[in-house]
Amino acid sequence: MDREVPFPKKLAANNQPSKQSTSTPPSIMEFATVALCTLLPKLAELLKEEYDLQKGTKKGIKFLNEELERMHAALHEVGEVPLEELSKLVRLWARDVREVSYDMEDITDTFIVRVQGTGTPSKRSVKRFIKKMANMFTEAKTRREIAEEIKGIKERVKQVADRRDRYKLDAIASAKETPVDPRLKALYTKMTELVGIDMAKEEVITRLMRKGEATDERKRIVVSIAGFGGIGKTTLAKAVHDVIKKDFDCTAFVSVSRNPDTKKLLKDLLYELDDKEFKNIHNKKLDERLLINKAIEFLDNKRYLIVIDDIWDKKPWDEVIGHALQENNMRSRIIITTRIIDVAEHLGGLYNLQPLSDESSEMLFYGRIFGSEVSCPMKFSEVSKKILKKCGGVPLAIVTISSLLANKLDNVEEWFNVCKSIGSGVEGNPDMARMRKILLLSYYDLPSHLKTCLLYLRVFPEDYEIGKDGLISRWVAEGFVQQRQQGAGVQSFLEIGESYFNELIRRSLIQPSCIDEKGTPRACRVHDTVLDFLNSLLDEEECFVTTVLDDGMWQSSERMQQVRWLSLHYNNNTWPTMKMPKLRSLTIFKSDGVLSDLTLPSLSRYLFLRVLDLRGFRLKDLASLKFVGSLSHLRYLGLSSSTDRYRGDLDAVDQLPVEIGKLQFLQTLDVTETTVEEVPPSVVRGLGHLICLHGCGGGMGYLRGTRLPDGLKNLTSLEVLESAILTSGCIAGELGHLTQLRVLDVIVTRDDLVPCAKALVESIGKLTKIESLRITYVGYGVDLNGSMGEALGKLRRVRIGTALQVPTWIEPVRLDALSYLDIVVWSERREDIQVLGTLPCLSHLKFEVLFDPEEDALERCAVGPRAFPCAVRCEFFIYGGGGVVPCMFPPGAMPRLEHYTFNMGRYQFWGGGESLVKDLALGHLPSLRSVTFHDTPGYKFEDDMVKSVREKLEHEAAAHHNHPRIFII
Repeated sequence: MDREVPFPKKLAANNQPSKQSTSTPPSIMEFATVALCTLLPKLAELLKEEYDLQKGTKKGIKFLNEELERMHAALHEVGEVPLEELSKLVRLWARDVREVSYDMEDITDTFIVRVQGTGTPSKRSVKRFIKKMANMFTEAKTRREIAEEIKGIKERVKQVADRRDRYKLDAIASAKETPVDPRLKALYTKMTELVGIDMAKEEVITRLMRKGEATDERKRIVVSIAGFGGIGKTTLAKAVHDVIKKDFDCTAFVSVSRNPDTKKLLKDLLYELDDKEFKNIHNKKLDERLLINKAIEFLDNKRYLIVIDDIWDKKPWDEVIGHALQENNMRSRIIITTRIIDVAEHLGGLYNLQPLSDESSEMLFYGRIFGSEVSCPMKFSEVSKKILKKCGGVPLAIVTISSLLANKLDNVEEWFNVCKSIGSGVEGNPDMARMRKILLLSYYDLPSHLKTCLLYLRVFPEDYEIGKDGLISRWVAEGFVQQRQQGAGVQSFLEIGESYFNELIRRSLIQPSCIDEKGTPRACRVHDTVLDFLNSLLDEEECFVTTVLDDGMWQSSERMQQVRWLSLHYNNNTWPTMKMPKLRSLTIFKSDGVLSDLTLPSLSRYLFLRVLDLRGFRLKDLASLKFVGSLSHLRYLGLSSSTDRYRGDLDAVDQLPVEIGKLQFLQTLDVTETTVEEVPPSVVRGLGHLICLHGCGGGMGYLRGTRLPDGLKNLTSLEVLESAILTSGCIAGELGHLTQLRVLDVIVTRDDLVPCAKALVESIGKLTKIESLRITYVGYGVDLNGSMGEALGKLRRVRIGTALQVPTWIEPVRLDALSYLDIVVWSERREDIQVLGTLPCLSHLKFEVLFDPEEDALERCAVGPRAFPCAVRCEFFIYGGGGVVPCMFPPGAMPRLEHYTFNMGRYQFWGGGESLVKDLALGHLPSLRSVTFHDTPGYKFEDDMVKSVREKLEHEAAAHHNHPRIFII
């Protein structure tokens, strides 16, 4: 008989974690919880009358539902205990729960698919009758099969429940979910301030820019910045690069990482050096020798500045990089960052980066939490100094712990508990040990669902830029995002997933990138130290996120039998021969050309796939994907192809197989990196659960997008529709039925133009949840005037190009939340500037007027005294003769404007443009930081005219209290 093993109670707040640690990760607990979260609603669905299950089967499902609910509650409680405090038997119990939950979910989904069917209905009555009769027999057989499956699962659940009873779980309080901090932009700005690196920056610059002996004056200089992860090597290298890059003919900043792909590394280097000359380098199949020769040829007789970031070994330099960056006697400079002192010494110019000083550490710590040290309440002063001492001047550690403590400002005792829990490190590498303790604290402070989402990031390669939208869609497809109530309604999966993303950024566990004009990140990266931390948490024995880096790294057949998440980061064309019957997620990352030898139909054997992301390599023929119709559990499908109009394949067109319409559970279809010109009708007939549809990206002057078929109104779950071509008023009208849409990006063609535009405007007026809208028309302008049914109170971003005029529905009463407007019009009306100036939340405006058919300049315009109350950046481009820009700013107008950009049409300039510039009254813009004046293409002004404009602008800037910078372009 098994010995009873009681669960430990949650640690008292003032206890430190045990010094005895285990290598077993918390992934068991987190993914067991997620598995149950996705399964329980499906069991409840099976109990509904419509499925007409056998009486015994229904009882079995009811038993499973009740028992698994108890396990779910127990797992939530267990998840609050630090893993090192849990016994081995408890972790094994959690693993059993996870496995039985996922197996039960597979059975449930299979039953639902087989009963409901995957095919699209036939229009012919005879076929419908035959199919209906066949379905009756199939459903009866399926019900018998599920009855047998339920019996087997029921026995397994009983065994797991018996073990739980023997372990006698103690109740443990659950953690509260932390709300997303709305001050994300401010926190991100503070995090990226270069605190405490001035001295190091000046020292590195001094080493790089010294002239040395007369005979060596033209020699290349290398400086190798060394230090452990998180100390700020990359930050320092980037700061130095940005200061001195103006003195060089060309520069590049490339990352090597632990397992470098040398071909991609060389291609990245060439692209960074000149993104025009080497714009297609990543699409070319070149070996290392040819790439090295291209680098040598390009850098010959050029003074270059190259940053080689995060190199782990001597081999990449000795065999590849060093050959490409040959000495050219042009006083070139190379900056290297590495964690390995031996590597730095081998490459030369060792600079051992030291931790932050006490003063800089305090500046970073207090700035992150309170804004400054003087704003820190007295009660936190003592404990803050103790915490900073344990952080040891490591910037990542300080940023991480400050993000954790920012949630705990109401109780100083929690700060002392955190301080005690950090510990004092271990022998050998105390700095890394301290930081790992800090990261563990941040990890345990996460709610269960965020722990799962963070661990999932191991799917992606090191230094990979992870797109936010794609990541959130994958979280949703994996079942990691759980719906919740908000006010009177229910938040969508994508909205909840975005809050998860923002929270991980706020806690400094992922790094934001691709920041837009509002400070919102469109992508993220995982810091190397955090990635190492995640790898240490995930136990390979649990077979979660199995990563294969090369063909020789395939695990044993027995191990692969249990794999559910597989990520391939390799460059060869072989495919595993062993079976992986439980595989739920497959992602392939391949940087070099087409996997010509990969037999994709072999994927049809993985019947439980939820996520299939093939964007990491190029498929020769998308039509070969007919097998996906058998992947009835698929939720996410991302594709790429070898056809590429950017490379000159002007006639190349991809076609999606009609079998995709069988994927009734599909939530995301992404064909951005293909040339798919048309979505097959089966998609709109069969994909009722589709949430995101991303059309193709086009290229080489082609109209970017994918045509939509009739029947679009069936996709009632759609929230994101991008790069979609509207070819008729009928299709445009169907958009009005997609009332869940939050992002809409459409292209209006010349076909059926007038009714299409009219129907589009009417449809937009029905989309009350719309947040981002983009309308593109390549031609002389489309008339987008029209009436809308309701105000669009959630619409924040609008991009329109090209419209005949500013649409009449762009007005404050209808768009009271609009903050970003980028619009190109064919002609301007006198009242347009005044109307745009009344939009209450508009912070970024780009307004372009292409042409006035009458070529009769409008009268000069003075904005109202309260116009553009929230504008931070305004850009006005008038290319014809009739448009105008604001020429006078009375006191009170544009009080927040920081960046003002404008040009003048040819008639404005020649007809008194100098006077217009003179009357700008820039002194009335209190927040102004820069003014940019553009020449008009095709009507380049005389040098003396430009000189006169510059003088007048510089005169006003000199009198302004901010002394804004003046740019003439």
